[in-house]
Amino acid sequence: MTDNDKTILVLGATGKTGRRVVNGLRGRGATIRAASRSGEVRFDWDDRNTWEPAFTGADAAYIVDMQDKPGSWDAEGQVRELAKQAVDQGVRRLVLLQARVLDKVGGKSLIAGERAVQESGAEWTVLRPNWFAQNFDEGVLLDGVVSGELALPAGHGREPFVDAADVAAVATAALLDEGHAGQVYELSGPRAITIEDAVRDISRATGRTIRYRPVTHQAYVDELVSYEVPQDYALFVADLVAQIRDNRNATPTDTVQRVLGRAPRDFSDFVKAAAATGVWNV
Repeated sequence: MTDNDKTILVLGATGKTGRRVVNGLRGRGATIRAASRSGEVRFDWDDRNTWEPAFTGADAAYIVDMQDKPGSWDAEGQVRELAKQAVDQGVRRLVLLQARVLDKVGGKSLIAGERAVQESGAEWTVLRPNWFAQNFDEGVLLDGVVSGELALPAGHGREPFVDAADVAAVATAALLDEGHAGQVYELSGPRAITIEDAVRDISRATGRTIRYRPVTHQAYVDELVSYEVPQDYALFVADLVAQIRDNRNATPTDTVQRVLGRAPRDFSDFVKAAAATGVWNV
């Protein structure tokens, strides 16, 4: 089967990795079913009526769950049901986005869906990325960067931020190429840096003064709650940031190089490209 003969369902097709996976698949000539809650192909984790139509005709699927939404959510249970639905409809390959976080954060496991996909009967690949570099320009860290002060409970820990485009490129390879079945890929950037290093790079690229202010875990939770962020979600984000503080995933991996045959994008290159868009201008 050639790339042109393959139909790939992409869940979360408007998200950080999803839209980049769509572009990567399109560049390979695959037929794409780009699914989201409001897209032409509708998919909603909370609406089971959207599941079967979304998988219709798909040979493979890129799965992004919703563990970061507020409230309780049975990640493993729902991924297991979704994987069964996919296999029952003839999907032969599943690529699951999780996270390079083995500890629970905010009481949730970010790798809860892995076993469900591994036991589905389909070929599977699991992606465990570090924090995305794109959190600084299209995610949870953007408002702080724009305001000129990023206050986080990250201490002076280091993180090898990974570019979402590199994650998407690995996902595209796993969806279309042979040799990735049964692999758990931990994906990172080429070097670990502190949040202070990151904002220094952004300051240089923008000509603005952007500061990093370390805060306590509880102070960060309280600040988020003051902005009407649900308590459970505030704790989730704080615990996730604390992974940086504690250097839990600070060691870079060589996975992007091994899978793609090229080095992962460096954070400084991400910053230059993002700054050129004007996203951090005030």
